[in-house]
Amino acid sequence: MNVKAVADKNGYYGEFGGAYIPEMLYNNISELKSRYLDIINSKEFRDEYMQLLKDYVGRPSPLYYAGRLSHHFGTRIFLKREDLNHTGSHKINNTVGQIILASKLGKKRIIAETGAGQHGVATATVCALKGLECIVYMGATDVERQARNVTLMEMLGAKVVPVESGNKTLKDATNEALRDWISNPESTHYIIGSIVGPHPFPDMVTRFQSVISLEMKSQLKEKTGSEDPDYILACIGGGSNAAGAFYHYVENENVKLIGAEGGGMGAETDLTSASITTGRPGVLHACKSLLLQTTDGQVIEPYSISAGLDYPGVGPLHSYLHARGRARYYSINDDDALKAAKQMIELEGIIPALESAHALALLDKMDFNSNDVVVVNLSGRGDKDLETYIKRFDDE
Repeated sequence: MNVKAVADKNGYYGEFGGAYIPEMLYNNISELKSRYLDIINSKEFRDEYMQLLKDYVGRPSPLYYAGRLSHHFGTRIFLKREDLNHTGSHKINNTVGQIILASKLGKKRIIAETGAGQHGVATATVCALKGLECIVYMGATDVERQARNVTLMEMLGAKVVPVESGNKTLKDATNEALRDWISNPESTHYIIGSIVGPHPFPDMVTRFQSVISLEMKSQLKEKTGSEDPDYILACIGGGSNAAGAFYHYVENENVKLIGAEGGGMGAETDLTSASITTGRPGVLHACKSLLLQTTDGQVIEPYSISAGLDYPGVGPLHSYLHARGRARYYSINDDDALKAAKQMIELEGIIPALESAHALALLDKMDFNSNDVVVVNLSGRGDKDLETYIKRFDDE
């Protein structure tokens, strides 16, 4: 099949990717393209990055055998516990890498976008660590439904800017962050939180998140005798946690790669974020990928109960894996995600993020054998979603 997880020199994965940028960002993107690989592959960078992942983030994250969940589904289920990282999700893997990169590029001001708030918290955290100015753009809808994370960002010294345009969610926050970067190209580094945006961001963020599958290989070898699982399940918004979980297995076709999109009220409705299931190729936020759009190319406002999946596109790597048939993607409705979250809480005593609950809902969609090894990437913890859980569980 010859499918790989790295972009070509122009930032393309097959027909997807690239850098469709305004002239004002040309110098910034050119600087990143010309320097990022030399910097992140240097011994100095790797030593600092790995030391911070170990002593600050708390890696390696555990690979936990979920006994009761395994019994329920009649197979062997392991949870890659990214929820136990410092700040509560996989997002910190990327922000630690990008803040070191920004420092080496001489940038003093950091901007970011966030939906569920986990990337915003992770960005504010590393800015506090390095003493850099931090501005986080967040849709006004997400500011309201993720109030806890807004408080955390502000405690960490970040300025949180509510965005009132569009449907006031992640897409709109990304638009505002890009406008800021265009206005402040010299002093500012934009820490994009997922594998979206212009090259080299999708490739760079994927590399930082690849630590997930790197650890997984040695952990599985210890626990099962083989580095290779039969299945890897992960949720897909922009797609960074899935990219990290898939990365070291993309060329191994014996490992089935399965993604869960935010189906919202159903992929057949207008209230969905299932861009792989129902989208078409187009350009959004400076890269070509699969997007929710009208017949004349206008972006459709997405919907998901999960703020982190509430995005009308997906990283170009996932569009490529889908187009090549290397990974399969399912649309998971809100109700199925909530059911899966409740099941996890009751069976394993773990409260997952709503994003992760979509990946857990895949367990009910698959036909596993009893000897299969199934890894679910538990991308984040559910503290931020407690109000939604309480309200929806009480309504049952």
